[in-house]
Amino acid sequence: MPKETILVVDDERLVRWSLQQKLEQWGYHVSLAEDGATALGRVQLDNPDLITLDVKLPDMTGIEVLSEMRKRNIQVPVIVITAFGVVDDAVCSLKLGAYDFIEKPINFEKLENALRNALETRRLRTEVARTHEIQRSEFSVEHIIGASAHIREVVELIKKLAASEASTILIQGESGTGKDLVAHAIHYESNRRDRPFYAINCAAIPENLMESELFGHEKGAFTDARAQKKGMFEMADGGTLFLDEISEMNVGMQAKLLRVLEGQSFRRVGGVKNITVDVRMIAASNRDLEEGVRSSRFRQDLYFRLAIIPLTLLPLRDHKDDITPLLHHFIRHYNQKFHKNIQGLTREAEDLLMNYDWPGNVRELRNAIERVMILADGNRIAAKYLPIRISEGGALPISAIESSENGSIHLPPGGTALFEVERELIRQALEQSRGNKTAAAKLLRITRDTLRYKVKKYRLE
Repeated sequence: MPKETILVVDDERLVRWSLQQKLEQWGYHVSLAEDGATALGRVQLDNPDLITLDVKLPDMTGIEVLSEMRKRNIQVPVIVITAFGVVDDAVCSLKLGAYDFIEKPINFEKLENALRNALETRRLRTEVARTHEIQRSEFSVEHIIGASAHIREVVELIKKLAASEASTILIQGESGTGKDLVAHAIHYESNRRDRPFYAINCAAIPENLMESELFGHEKGAFTDARAQKKGMFEMADGGTLFLDEISEMNVGMQAKLLRVLEGQSFRRVGGVKNITVDVRMIAASNRDLEEGVRSSRFRQDLYFRLAIIPLTLLPLRDHKDDITPLLHHFIRHYNQKFHKNIQGLTREAEDLLMNYDWPGNVRELRNAIERVMILADGNRIAAKYLPIRISEGGALPISAIESSENGSIHLPPGGTALFEVERELIRQALEQSRGNKTAAAKLLRITRDTLRYKVKKYRLE
């Protein structure tokens, strides 16, 4: 690990030498400056990890140097060295963001402790900033994969919601459609991005613990409350709280949640003091909450409070155009994870996947691709690795299907794939009509628009 650099700014040569000796003895790299102008130049050149700054300098005061650094957005921790008993300088430096101040004559034990604490604080802040940057990158709206009209609408709505002052947002959709990803994207696209994001799965928290989990409790509030505990609302102050599967919350808890959403204040369990917070709450459900209201399993007033701005995610079967970009995204991801170099699917596998009515959502597709990537060899994924079951004998041509005299259809013993039947019927209709789509649509008893869609789907142009 490289040595941390400390810039010593002092106009007295003996003090500079004394500080340099001690700091190098403690394992730091030292840079020196005898006045304010030199110090500002050194900050740019040496990029120090910390600065010790004397208040009395020949060209400007240490307070002026500190003020100029803040104007230039230089956020290096500063320990001010001031004359004994000069309180005003110390107070002023702290207001400008100095970490601490040391009085002359310098107590080196106190200085060493101040240096260690300041540098540790800087390391922690750097790590937090790096973590936030990684999270922003991981959960940014650019990570929502897809090119369909539905995905474009979702992305646009995420940006609008993130920029708004909406305090409650409702996301609905089947399991695996990406509700968690959308909730994260709303948070990290908003001005709350540097504040906490907490998530709770309401289905995973026992009913008797839910209130304490959300609002916290005071010591002695119940048998096992041996210490005070902050709840999720309190910890998420200034940020976002994501309540997943909110339909699983019992009706009594729903009433308490509604009161908090209306007033943005609550009491810990067993507490007497109101706690006010600024929290954006995003709720998600894979169940139809309107149906829950009709069956009295979900409070109508809470539903209306949550559904001020609803966002609905469609199942993958309703925007199948996004399967291909999702597929390639997951292949890239698992290439990196498993150290492979899969370039894509074979033509046979791609045709099979695109003509298959995918039963799951994005999560299921991701899991399927993970399995395929583990099993696949070479640089293309073969059809045999796809988790699609047709029949033991494979897909059969339409000529293998027999019709009886009364028009009923008999499938061959081995079965056949429905999409193969449909594709072959369309191909034959186009052949009989010599490519005339209107005539082919009449033969198939479907509309011309439906035929055009299926011709594109089955690549029969």
